Amino acid sequence: VQLQASGGGLVKPGASLRLSCAASGSIFSVNTMGWYRQAPGKQRELVAVIDSGGSTNYADSVKGRCTISRDNYKNTWYLQMNSLKPEDTAVYYCNADLRRSPVSRAREYWGKGTEVTVSS
Repeated sequence: VQLQASGGGLVKPGASLRLSCAASGSIFSVNTMGWYRQAPGKQRELVAVIDSGGSTNYADSVKGRCTISRDNYKNTWYLQMNSLKPEDTAVYYCNADLRRSPVSRAREYWGKGTEVTVSS
């Protein structure tokens, strides 16, 4: 199983970005899909997560500015980020808790990350 994140870039404050993460390989079901970020010198933190039922959870720092969504048919999820701030600068990692077969246990997978830089 591989998770491929994309959509990062250099933007100015107030701009928007849409990150995508596509999971490929042998996948039976995906439970939760999420986005984390790690800024230089800081620990990785949760940005947003969405479960199989569509329930979402966001970090306080991005509530109202970010929206996580998923396409179950494509095993792809997205993070729409609006009104970006310099403090949003980080490497964004996608994460999924998934099962590879009906009899396998769910485990966590990580993508390699996509860099977001917000600077004027």
